[in-house]
Amino acid sequence: MKLTDLTISQAHEGLKKKEFSALELCRAYLDKIKEKNREIFAFLTVNEELALSQAKKIDNSISGGKKISVLTGIPVAIKDNMLVEGVKCTAASKMLEHFIDPYDATVVKKLKDEDCVILGKTNLDEFAMGSSTENSAFGPTRNPHDLTRVPGGTSGGSAAAVAADMAVYALGSDTGGSVRQPASFCGVVGLKPTYGAVSRYGLIAFASSLDQIGPITKTVEDCKTVFDAISGKDELDSTSVESKIRNSKFEIRNLKLGVPKEYFVKGLDPEIEKLVKAAIKKYEEMGAKIEEVSLPHAEYALPAYYIINPSEASANLARYDGIKYGFSVQEGKDLMDVYLKTKGEGFGEEVRRRIMLGTYSLSAGYYEAYYLRAQKVRTLVKNDFDKVFEKVDALLGPVSPVLPFKIGERIADPLSMYLVDVYTVSINLVGLPALSLPCGKVGKLPVGLQIIGKPFEENKILDIGKTFEETWTS
Repeated sequence: MKLTDLTISQAHEGLKKKEFSALELCRAYLDKIKEKNREIFAFLTVNEELALSQAKKIDNSISGGKKISVLTGIPVAIKDNMLVEGVKCTAASKMLEHFIDPYDATVVKKLKDEDCVILGKTNLDEFAMGSSTENSAFGPTRNPHDLTRVPGGTSGGSAAAVAADMAVYALGSDTGGSVRQPASFCGVVGLKPTYGAVSRYGLIAFASSLDQIGPITKTVEDCKTVFDAISGKDELDSTSVESKIRNSKFEIRNLKLGVPKEYFVKGLDPEIEKLVKAAIKKYEEMGAKIEEVSLPHAEYALPAYYIINPSEASANLARYDGIKYGFSVQEGKDLMDVYLKTKGEGFGEEVRRRIMLGTYSLSAGYYEAYYLRAQKVRTLVKNDFDKVFEKVDALLGPVSPVLPFKIGERIADPLSMYLVDVYTVSINLVGLPALSLPCGKVGKLPVGLQIIGKPFEENKILDIGKTFEETWTS
């Protein structure tokens, strides 16, 4: 038995039965990181000393007869835009290259309360802006299935760490698909929860009406375990809500599953379409009623997203002025010169691009033409989903229109890169939950199936996903 092959539930059983210790489990993953991280570069920071000390404390508790939770002693990786007290948090930017976290993010605190073992912080596109984890100031992460290709983004480091068995599970953040798309590209499971279901306190803000933290795991069961641990109301995040998770008990033959016709049009890789349709057929064979539905404003979601997203980013990133904290260019003829030089040298190209787009969209004379109109489109997109969910229980479709692409293939063409998010951004615009899970491979490259649910029906889409996973892997 290789310890690094275990799922959360398997590792928990092993610890409970004392087949191995938390320290042995932790060391197995630290060794795997030392072996693989140089070529994959999933981790920006490895907290070996912290992880080993956490594991030792857990072993002492187990020896003392303390009852352990499912996540006790299980090694986890945290995306490097979430705060872990006393650990460096860079957001993959030179702007925060030496920033040490003064407190824990709420999700991290919740995992610590479960006595998890934090292995380190994972790579991402700078400030979570990108779709490939190539925009990191410290270098790209590579896809474990093909080192010449991207792992997806922006949670590419977290997805690659789980796929390469360098962590049992990981946390990522999803602003427009940044948990689901890398999960699809790396062949693992990723959940984007309902907006408000998980606290964002301690997550470095990018686009505040879109950001959401979610788990990346090896199985759907593990995904549910982590989601249950991190979800819930948080007094430190006014957008979080009391748990509204609905009972998910159902029989697959009683379900109506919708397939948006707009998701199967020109631009979708034929091999991906074939695998996703085969997965949908599998649900039909299990007794679910499959119904074609329409989301007529789906084509406008991407342009609306890429106005709202940069607009919120430009507001959130205004705090990085070189005065309060982080990177600073001290020399300048006046204060404005210091601001401009700091932002020009501290931020990467994609971050600067989005700040400029957002500032333009919010500027006098253009606000109504761009930002306000995009918000109106957002409402139309939401109305489409509301109407569809009057008829069906969940939606099925692809996660990405393309397979994992070569490193460097799209980085010089922002529009080509943005189109990778065409099936995921609308979910963030309307705040719905969505799950990505593997449904096959094209050659050695994974393909993900996306299951979209009604608000706070995470349990239902997870159970729908688990039903397919059990059938697909049997």
